[in-house]
Amino acid sequence: MPVAPAIAAAAGELVRAGVASARVDAEWLAAHVLGVPRGRLPATPEFTAEAYAAYRRLVAARVRRVPLQHLVGTAGFRWLDLAVGPGVFVPRPETELLVDWGLARVAAAGPAPIVVDLCAGSGAIALAVAHEAPHIRGYAVESAPEALVWLRRNAADRATAGDPEVCVVAADATDSATLSILDGQVAVVLCNPPYVPETTPLPPEVADHDPPAAVFGGPDGLAVIRPVIARAGALLRPGGWLGIEHDDTHGAAVPVLLAADGRYAEIADHPDLAGRPRFAVARRR
Repeated sequence: MPVAPAIAAAAGELVRAGVASARVDAEWLAAHVLGVPRGRLPATPEFTAEAYAAYRRLVAARVRRVPLQHLVGTAGFRWLDLAVGPGVFVPRPETELLVDWGLARVAAAGPAPIVVDLCAGSGAIALAVAHEAPHIRGYAVESAPEALVWLRRNAADRATAGDPEVCVVAADATDSATLSILDGQVAVVLCNPPYVPETTPLPPEVADHDPPAAVFGGPDGLAVIRPVIARAGALLRPGGWLGIEHDDTHGAAVPVLLAADGRYAEIADHPDLAGRPRFAVARRR
């Protein structure tokens, strides 16, 4: 089967299924099956019969709104390809902006700063920071057993690739005992917690495949953010920084929570690339 018409047909099916990135997804699935970079698809004229059958199975699954990342087994995040699948939240591009901000804080934090990723999921934040700032001491905290499988796998893969080891901590990010040995010593805390209000309608890729506990943050979306702010306040050293992602309806609410805590100064909110409120930051007094 010729590759180009097969991709065009698949893209049409995905459009009809409501997939927003239909053409891109059809190409990624083809590249995955063929074992070539997506940019090499024009130079790959034919599917074998076996490869075409595999491609059609993947397209059918994507039509059912199985996430693309689950089908190819990885999610790109900054410079990394992270293993993902059922049981772990798929990292999103908007979280890369929080990492950008965190890296700037790390650069000014002196030698061997401690960086903690709370609600780490796949480990995207901690592992990206360690990859780009290898002088850090990194910790990734996650409590869900299913997510921990992916986190440990990704941490081991990155260590094998030569990145500094990130310590995986199986614990509740909101528990006062979690990493209490580091209280008052952490330079940067970064967090992408569950923050979607419970009644928010979501696309099938999220509603049916991301773990609900990694998505929803109670009726107002702030049920995890509140105790994370408190825990980060204990972990951070004076002058240390917290960056926490939030729902686009929380642009005012999260800065108010940070101010009410009393331990934070220089509180600000940052937008994503679409101009929506996306993450709040604050400095420990």
